[in-house]
Amino acid sequence: MAKIAFILLCHKDPDAIIKQAQSLTAVGDYMSIHFDARAPGADYRKIRAALADNPNVTFARKRIKCGWGEWSLVQATLHAVEAAVERFPRATHFYMLSGDCMAIKSAEYAHEFLDRRDCDYVESFDYFQSDWIKTGWKEERLIYRHWFNERTQKRRFYAMFEAQRRLGLTRKIPEDIEVMIGSQWWCLRRRTIEWILDFARRRRDVMTFFRSTWIPDETFFQTLVRHLVPAHEIDSRTLTFLMFSDYGMPVTLYNDHYDMLLSQDFLFARKISPGATELRRRLGVLYASEGVRFQISNEGRSLYKFLTEKGRIGRRFAPRFWEKESSLGRERELLIVVCKKWHVAKRLLDRVRQMTNIPCIEYLFNEEGCPLPDLGGIQSTMGKRHRHRRALMRMLYDYYDTDRLIVCMDPANLDLLEDFGRDRALTRMLEIECQFSDDYLIGHAKRVGLAGERTPRETLERLLPTVRNDMLFESDQIRDAEFSNFLRIREADTPEANARALSEFLTISEDKAMEIAKTEYLYAD
Repeated sequence: MAKIAFILLCHKDPDAIIKQAQSLTAVGDYMSIHFDARAPGADYRKIRAALADNPNVTFARKRIKCGWGEWSLVQATLHAVEAAVERFPRATHFYMLSGDCMAIKSAEYAHEFLDRRDCDYVESFDYFQSDWIKTGWKEERLIYRHWFNERTQKRRFYAMFEAQRRLGLTRKIPEDIEVMIGSQWWCLRRRTIEWILDFARRRRDVMTFFRSTWIPDETFFQTLVRHLVPAHEIDSRTLTFLMFSDYGMPVTLYNDHYDMLLSQDFLFARKISPGATELRRRLGVLYASEGVRFQISNEGRSLYKFLTEKGRIGRRFAPRFWEKESSLGRERELLIVVCKKWHVAKRLLDRVRQMTNIPCIEYLFNEEGCPLPDLGGIQSTMGKRHRHRRALMRMLYDYYDTDRLIVCMDPANLDLLEDFGRDRALTRMLEIECQFSDDYLIGHAKRVGLAGERTPRETLERLLPTVRNDMLFESDQIRDAEFSNFLRIREADTPEANARALSEFLTISEDKAMEIAKTEYLYAD
């Protein structure tokens, strides 16, 4: 059975560290602690005194001062790992943690999880071929030497870099090493850890190389594991759940995240708020629990993205000059069908095609696979369609040799509606107001990745009001925009009432409009 030795790097909140160590070792696991030498000595002495009688806790033999992006973080980890290997010969796995991490599963579950596969869990992606680094330096981290801390010694850091760059003082990566990159939060088997420590003693050239790379905690263990362990024994993922904001900062977790955390396919999570005392208490109790069954749905990141992006009214980028200055044409009409239930709008367009000769295009700004003619590549990706929206529409008018065109849009596309609504062309909009059952909303949440097939019913029920309110919010935004020539049909209204709106929208007779309004199963889910 798996026995975990936790490698804890920490620098603050001694009381929380003591509780964390007591909780994780109470079930028979181990912990090796490195407490940053920059932290107050009194805090370190408090931790040692509180855990002195705990045989499952040890400390790194040497405390060093750690800095973000420095080799010191890797060196501190190695000190803690060496202490754990020596003190805990029965440990089968070594799990990297910070003081902000907490278990989100029981020890029973964690041990069973690690027993299922004989492998190492570490993100390990090709440094140069993967897109793990989104922005900023890439090759520069490795081929230049970095001896100063970018955050605390910024002037020296960049002066040293510029001097090396101007003088061409680059260096080669050790020839037999393929640099990898990934999250620093890993879980490695004892054999792998012993291989790494042995490698570190033998290969001083590799150690020298990594000591002067920038942010080596994202590359050192990731590279050595891939170098020493067969690929089929590596699962390139972290077992620690973490999320980042769109500013690149770790998302902090609070008391009301408890249920969401338990449903994620991870063993630990960070970053737990120091003030989330109830969350910390409940997770501490959970780790020692037995017989707990977890429903894994794994919707945490998509749910966070959904909730944080909503409500940001406005556009990140100003309209391009060719969008501001060009028009679809004063003589043209653009008819926009706005509906959250895409299948309802598509049924309506099918019927309109049968009753009129107006070209109809479905959700071209929402569905990558929307059928479109070849327009020279401008239609090939969703990004191009949005960037060159007006040019795309003008080309569609020309392709169909028409001055009238119907398109579908999602209510979330308020920026598109406002853009086309201001055009010199005559723009009419028809919103289809549908009723949303709980089952439909649950299906919608699953389709957009907010929930999975195994998301617990309790989680779905808490999510439903948010999804429903979001749809109402989108509709309210459209109404508040006060578009000219704006019409609405409602699922709850009679065909007669809807026919009048359809007649005005399409400029067709009410008889034809009535046939469209009476379309069988128009609103069926």
